[in-house]
Amino acid sequence: MLGPVTRSSVPDKVFTRLCDLIVAGHYAPGERLPTQRTLAAEFGVNMASVREALKRLEQLRLVEVRHGDATRVRDWRQSGLEALALLGTVDAHVVGPLFEARRLLLREVARLAAQRRSDAQADQITELAAAVAIASDDEAAQLADWAFAAVIVEAAGNLVFQLIANSVRELYLSHAELFSALVSRREELVPLYAETATAIRAADADAAADAMERLAAAHEARMTEAM
Repeated sequence: MLGPVTRSSVPDKVFTRLCDLIVAGHYAPGERLPTQRTLAAEFGVNMASVREALKRLEQLRLVEVRHGDATRVRDWRQSGLEALALLGTVDAHVVGPLFEARRLLLREVARLAAQRRSDAQADQITELAAAVAIASDDEAAQLADWAFAAVIVEAAGNLVFQLIANSVRELYLSHAELFSALVSRREELVPLYAETATAIRAADADAAADAMERLAAAHEARMTEAM
Protein backbone atom coordinates (compact mmCIF):
# COMPACT_ATOMS: atom_id res chain seq x y z
CA MET A 1 0.00 0.00 0.00
CA LEU A 2 2.80 2.41 0.85
CA GLY A 3 6.00 1.39 -0.93
CA PRO A 4 9.19 3.41 -1.39
CA VAL A 5 9.21 6.73 -3.24
CA THR A 6 11.80 8.17 -5.57
CA ARG A 7 14.44 10.56 -4.26
CA SER A 8 13.47 13.68 -6.25
CA SER A 9 11.23 16.17 -4.39
CA VAL A 10 10.95 13.63 -1.59
CA PRO A 11 8.82 15.69 0.87
CA ASP A 12 6.39 16.53 -1.96
CA LYS A 13 6.04 12.88 -2.89
CA VAL A 14 5.52 11.80 0.73
CA PHE A 15 2.93 14.57 1.14
CA THR A 16 1.11 13.51 -2.04
CA ARG A 17 1.12 9.83 -1.08
CA LEU A 18 -0.28 10.55 2.38
CA CYS A 19 -2.91 12.90 0.93
CA ASP A 20 -4.05 10.17 -1.45
CA LEU A 21 -4.31 7.66 1.40
CA ILE A 22 -6.26 10.05 3.63
CA VAL A 23 -8.69 11.21 0.93
CA ALA A 24 -9.20 7.63 -0.27
CA GLY A 25 -10.15 6.59 3.28
CA HIS A 26 -7.20 4.28 3.92
CA TYR A 27 -6.73 6.24 7.13
CA ALA A 28 -10.09 7.01 8.75
CA PRO A 29 -10.87 10.24 10.64
CA GLY A 30 -9.56 9.95 14.18
CA GLU A 31 -7.18 7.14 13.31
CA ARG A 32 -3.55 7.40 14.31
CA LEU A 33 -0.99 7.68 11.57
CA PRO A 34 2.03 5.40 11.88
CA THR A 35 4.93 7.01 13.73
CA GLN A 36 7.30 9.21 11.79
CA ARG A 37 9.97 6.54 12.10
CA THR A 38 7.58 3.90 10.69
CA LEU A 39 6.50 6.15 7.82
CA ALA A 40 10.11 6.95 6.98
CA ALA A 41 10.97 3.25 6.87
CA GLU A 42 7.92 2.28 4.80
CA PHE A 43 8.40 5.10 2.30
CA GLY A 44 12.16 4.62 2.21
CA VAL A 45 12.91 8.25 3.07
CA ASN A 46 14.49 10.16 5.94
CA MET A 47 12.68 11.53 8.99
CA ALA A 48 13.10 15.15 7.85
CA SER A 49 11.07 14.46 4.70
CA VAL A 50 8.28 12.89 6.73
CA ARG A 51 8.22 15.79 9.19
CA GLU A 52 7.97 18.32 6.37
CA ALA A 53 5.13 16.37 4.73
CA LEU A 54 3.25 16.12 8.03
CA LYS A 55 3.66 19.85 8.60
CA ARG A 56 1.98 20.53 5.25
CA LEU A 57 -0.81 18.08 6.07
CA GLU A 58 -1.37 19.89 9.37
CA GLN A 59 -1.53 23.27 7.59
CA LEU A 60 -4.27 21.88 5.35
CA ARG A 61 -6.09 20.55 8.42
CA LEU A 62 -5.83 16.97 7.18
CA VAL A 63 -4.07 15.79 10.34
CA GLU A 64 -3.88 16.95 13.93
CA VAL A 65 -0.51 16.97 15.64
CA ARG A 66 -0.57 17.12 19.44
CA HIS A 67 2.54 17.34 21.53
CA GLY A 68 3.13 14.06 23.31
CA ASP A 69 0.40 12.26 21.35
CA ALA A 70 0.18 10.47 18.02
CA THR A 71 -0.63 12.31 14.81
CA ARG A 72 -4.31 11.72 14.10
CA VAL A 73 -6.17 11.97 10.82
CA ARG A 74 -8.92 14.57 10.50
CA ASP A 75 -11.98 14.34 8.28
CA TRP A 76 -10.75 15.95 5.05
CA ARG A 77 -14.34 17.01 4.26
CA GLN A 78 -14.09 19.44 7.17
CA SER A 79 -10.96 21.09 5.82
CA GLY A 80 -10.87 24.01 3.39
CA LEU A 81 -11.47 24.33 -0.32
CA GLU A 82 -7.83 23.41 -0.86
CA ALA A 83 -8.92 19.80 -0.41
CA LEU A 84 -10.52 19.89 -3.86
CA ALA A 85 -7.09 20.01 -5.46
CA LEU A 86 -6.02 16.95 -3.46
CA LEU A 87 -8.64 14.61 -4.87
CA GLY A 88 -6.88 11.79 -6.66
CA THR A 89 -10.00 10.67 -8.52
CA VAL A 90 -13.08 12.42 -9.81
CA ASP A 91 -16.15 10.18 -9.69
CA ALA A 92 -19.91 10.65 -9.49
CA HIS A 93 -19.69 11.41 -5.74
CA VAL A 94 -17.47 14.39 -6.55
CA VAL A 95 -18.95 15.51 -9.87
CA GLY A 96 -22.52 15.84 -8.55
CA PRO A 97 -21.79 18.25 -5.67
CA LEU A 98 -19.07 20.04 -7.66
CA PHE A 99 -21.28 20.93 -10.60
CA GLU A 100 -24.28 21.72 -8.43
CA ALA A 101 -22.15 24.22 -6.50
CA ARG A 102 -20.65 25.51 -9.77
CA ARG A 103 -24.12 26.16 -11.22
CA LEU A 104 -25.32 28.04 -8.14
CA LEU A 105 -22.13 30.07 -7.85
CA LEU A 106 -21.96 31.02 -11.54
CA ARG A 107 -25.58 32.16 -11.52
CA GLU A 108 -24.87 34.75 -8.84
CA VAL A 109 -21.46 35.61 -10.30
CA ALA A 110 -23.11 36.42 -13.64
CA ARG A 111 -25.68 38.60 -11.84
CA LEU A 112 -22.90 40.61 -10.18
CA ALA A 113 -20.84 40.75 -13.36
CA ALA A 114 -23.74 42.37 -15.22
CA GLN A 115 -23.83 45.07 -12.55
CA ARG A 116 -20.08 45.61 -12.12
CA ARG A 117 -18.29 44.69 -15.34
CA SER A 118 -16.10 47.18 -17.15
CA ASP A 119 -16.46 47.76 -20.89
CA ALA A 120 -13.20 45.90 -21.44
CA GLN A 121 -14.48 42.90 -19.47
CA ALA A 122 -17.74 42.92 -21.44
CA ASP A 123 -15.67 42.81 -24.64
CA GLN A 124 -13.61 39.90 -23.30
CA ILE A 125 -16.68 37.92 -22.30
CA THR A 126 -18.23 38.43 -25.74
CA GLU A 127 -15.00 37.37 -27.47
CA LEU A 128 -14.66 34.24 -25.32
CA ALA A 129 -18.27 33.24 -25.96
CA ALA A 130 -17.43 33.40 -29.66
CA ALA A 131 -14.20 31.47 -29.06
CA VAL A 132 -16.19 28.52 -27.71
CA ALA A 133 -18.27 28.52 -30.90
CA ILE A 134 -15.26 28.45 -33.24
CA ALA A 135 -13.02 26.17 -31.15
CA SER A 136 -11.25 23.61 -33.33
CA ASP A 137 -11.74 20.75 -30.87
CA ASP A 138 -13.01 19.92 -27.38
CA GLU A 139 -9.70 20.83 -25.73
CA ALA A 140 -9.78 24.32 -27.23
CA ALA A 141 -13.44 24.63 -26.28
CA GLN A 142 -12.66 23.66 -22.68
CA LEU A 143 -9.96 26.32 -22.45
CA ALA A 144 -12.30 28.93 -23.89
CA ASP A 145 -15.04 27.87 -21.46
CA TRP A 146 -12.70 28.18 -18.49
CA ALA A 147 -11.50 31.61 -19.62
CA PHE A 148 -15.12 32.70 -20.20
CA ALA A 149 -16.09 31.77 -16.63
CA ALA A 150 -12.87 33.22 -15.18
CA VAL A 151 -13.46 36.67 -16.70
CA ILE A 152 -17.06 36.66 -15.47
CA VAL A 153 -15.86 35.78 -11.95
CA GLU A 154 -13.31 38.58 -12.14
CA ALA A 155 -15.95 41.02 -13.39
CA ALA A 156 -18.19 40.14 -10.44
CA GLY A 157 -15.60 41.74 -8.17
CA ASN A 158 -16.13 39.41 -5.21
CA LEU A 159 -12.92 38.14 -3.64
CA VAL A 160 -14.47 35.10 -1.96
CA PHE A 161 -16.10 33.95 -5.21
CA GLN A 162 -12.72 34.38 -6.90
CA LEU A 163 -10.96 32.22 -4.30
CA ILE A 164 -13.61 29.51 -4.60
CA ALA A 165 -13.23 29.56 -8.38
CA ASN A 166 -9.45 29.24 -8.01
CA SER A 167 -9.86 26.11 -5.89
CA VAL A 168 -12.24 24.56 -8.42
CA ARG A 169 -9.78 25.42 -11.18
CA GLU A 170 -7.03 23.37 -9.53
CA LEU A 171 -9.25 20.29 -9.59
CA TYR A 172 -10.42 21.06 -13.12
CA LEU A 173 -6.93 21.51 -14.55
CA SER A 174 -5.60 18.43 -12.77
CA HIS A 175 -8.27 16.25 -14.40
CA ALA A 176 -9.06 18.18 -17.58
CA GLU A 177 -9.48 15.02 -19.63
CA LEU A 178 -12.28 13.87 -17.33
CA PHE A 179 -14.25 17.06 -17.94
CA SER A 180 -14.27 16.94 -21.74
CA ALA A 181 -17.97 16.01 -21.70
CA LEU A 182 -18.69 19.50 -20.40
CA VAL A 183 -18.46 20.92 -23.95
CA SER A 184 -19.98 17.95 -25.80
CA ARG A 185 -22.78 18.74 -28.29
CA ARG A 186 -21.31 22.21 -28.41
CA GLU A 187 -23.77 23.49 -31.00
CA GLU A 188 -26.47 23.32 -28.30
CA LEU A 189 -24.35 25.32 -25.87
CA VAL A 190 -23.17 28.12 -28.17
CA PRO A 191 -26.45 30.15 -27.96
CA LEU A 192 -26.29 30.02 -24.15
CA TYR A 193 -22.74 31.41 -24.08
CA ALA A 194 -23.86 34.20 -26.43
CA GLU A 195 -26.99 34.92 -24.41
CA THR A 196 -25.00 35.16 -21.18
CA ALA A 197 -22.45 37.51 -22.76
CA THR A 198 -25.18 39.70 -24.27
CA ALA A 199 -27.01 40.03 -20.96
CA ILE A 200 -23.82 40.95 -19.10
CA ARG A 201 -22.99 43.57 -21.74
CA ALA A 202 -26.53 44.97 -21.43
CA ALA A 203 -26.17 45.15 -17.63
CA ASP A 204 -29.29 43.01 -17.29
CA ALA A 205 -28.53 41.20 -14.04
CA ASP A 206 -31.59 38.92 -13.98
CA ALA A 207 -31.18 37.87 -17.61
CA ALA A 208 -27.46 37.21 -17.07
CA ALA A 209 -28.18 35.04 -14.02
CA ASP A 210 -30.86 33.10 -15.88
CA ALA A 211 -28.74 32.50 -18.98
CA MET A 212 -25.71 31.47 -16.96
CA GLU A 213 -27.75 29.09 -14.83
CA ARG A 214 -29.13 27.39 -17.95
CA LEU A 215 -25.62 27.12 -19.40
CA ALA A 216 -24.19 25.71 -16.17
CA ALA A 217 -27.15 23.31 -15.88
CA ALA A 218 -26.41 22.04 -19.39
CA HIS A 219 -22.79 21.46 -18.37
CA GLU A 220 -23.97 19.68 -15.23
CA ALA A 221 -26.28 17.39 -17.22
CA ARG A 222 -23.49 16.47 -19.63
CA MET A 223 -21.11 15.59 -16.82
CA THR A 224 -23.78 13.52 -15.05
CA GLU A 225 -24.45 11.59 -18.27
CA ALA A 226 -20.74 11.00 -18.77
CA MET A 227 -20.29 9.57 -15.26
